[in-house]
Order: sequence, then C-alpha cells, then structure tokens
Amino acid sequence: MNQHILSRNNVNITGKGTQAMIFAPGFGCDQNMWRLTAPAFEKDYRIILFDYVGSGKSDYEAYIPDKYSNLHGYSRDLLDICAALDLKDAVFVGHSVGSTIGMLASIQEPKHFERLIMIGPSPCYLNDPPEYHGGFEKEDLAGLIDMMEMNYIGWANYLAQMIMRNPDRPELSKELEESFCSTNPLIARQFATATFFSDNREDLPKVTIPSLILQCAEDAIAPVEVGEYIHKRLQHSTLRFMQATGHCPHLSHPDETIRLIKEYLSSPMNQEDGRING
Repeated sequence: MNQHILSRNNVNITGKGTQAMIFAPGFGCDQNMWRLTAPAFEKDYRIILFDYVGSGKSDYEAYIPDKYSNLHGYSRDLLDICAALDLKDAVFVGHSVGSTIGMLASIQEPKHFERLIMIGPSPCYLNDPPEYHGGFEKEDLAGLIDMMEMNYIGWANYLAQMIMRNPDRPELSKELEESFCSTNPLIARQFATATFFSDNREDLPKVTIPSLILQCAEDAIAPVEVGEYIHKRLQHSTLRFMQATGHCPHLSHPDETIRLIKEYLSSPMNQEDGRING
C-alpha cells in the first residue's frame, strides 16, 4: 500500500463490506460533502473517501500546475488510489466533474470499476448548437473565471447559490460558499478552467462500465438535456430523474440520493437503457 498516495489525497476508509465504494467530490468540494450520503453504505461496502490535490486536507505541496491543467491529472490520481488499495470492481460514485474524472479513469483502467454512479454529470458545459445544449455560452464561463480573479468571495457567493438552487435553505449555499473559500484561489481558478472548458463528449462511447445517471430538476449546471445526451451515448446506462432541485442532491436531498443508488445497486448488472422518473 503506497502511503504517499493515500496521504497526498487524504484517503479515509470506513465501512464493513468487502467491495469498495469510492466517493469523488465535485469542483471546489472535499470529502466532507459526502457525510450525509456515504454512511448509509458503510454496512455493505468498504467506503473510500478522498480529496483532490489542492482541496480539503490533501497535500498542497503535491500540486503541479501542469499536471492539473486538465481533468486527466485528477483521473490519474484516482487510478493511483485504486492501485495503492488494490481495488477491483469498485462502485464509483462521482458528483459533477467527479463523474467525468471517474469516467476517464474507467476508460483507462476498467478493471478497477464495476459500476459508475454519476450525480449531475456533464461532459461539456458549453453550448454547441444545434446538437448540444451544455447550459453555458463561452462568454458566460469566461466571465465566471474572470470574476474569480477580481472578486473571489463574490464569485464564491454567486456560484454557490447558482449550484445549490435551494433558496429556502440558505445554510446549504453558505456551506458550499465556505468550501469554495477554503481553497487556494489560484488552484480553484485552474480547476474551474479545467472543469468548465473541458469537452469529453467523444469519451462517452468509450465507457464500458454500467452506469447510473442521476439527473436533478432545475439544475443550472447540468440541465436535463445534458443528462439525456449522456444516457443516449453511454452504453449500459440508466437515467433517473430526481425530484431534488439544484446540483448537489447528496447534500440537499440525501434520502432520495441514497434510495436511488441503492435501488440501482440492487438491480441486475445487465440492466441497461433504463429511463425512470425518480
């Protein structure tokens, strides 16, 4: 077991099961964001939690700007964790860009993964008419990145509210805002650029691992059109529409998130092409 890798990514392991279940955070978040969801699986799985280099309690000295200028640097770290723990046939749960990072890792080394569970995934955030509606114009995303540089705290407040989309529960947006603000602004800006300007649409047909797509309602980051686009291009995929609103159902609606994941994991492995309203 490579202790350097486990320390670098602040890997924490809990649970009583033998099959591994890996939880990958979204942009600007650390493993604490899974605290309402992951414990529900500790009885049946070996829970693997980690932080991206540059986030949470990871080793910030391990941050190499060139390596993390694109999502492949993060997927390489995920594969390093899998190798260090000798993981095979793990259940991978990724939120937002964490889903893409897991997808890229599964294409490179599928032996580590049995199923992919993607919460609010998006292979491309930019609109590319007429075939693709990612949700953002290039100018909008460029403006967000510029705002990070000019007014980081204002950016964190604005984006947190856009992502969470639960105005009646302001404490959720506040937690996300504080998570953003706990990250080095330079690292956050580079991760944001790598995330929001990535285009992994051509990677979708390369995925061989069965997958679940959890699509939230009123998701400003990954609209319904994106979930449907992924479902059509991912072989062996199941699409579930959630009642949860916003982009972080594992925080805002953990019970529904847990229920849908458990239903999927209890379904036969050969189930595919499912499209169900949750």
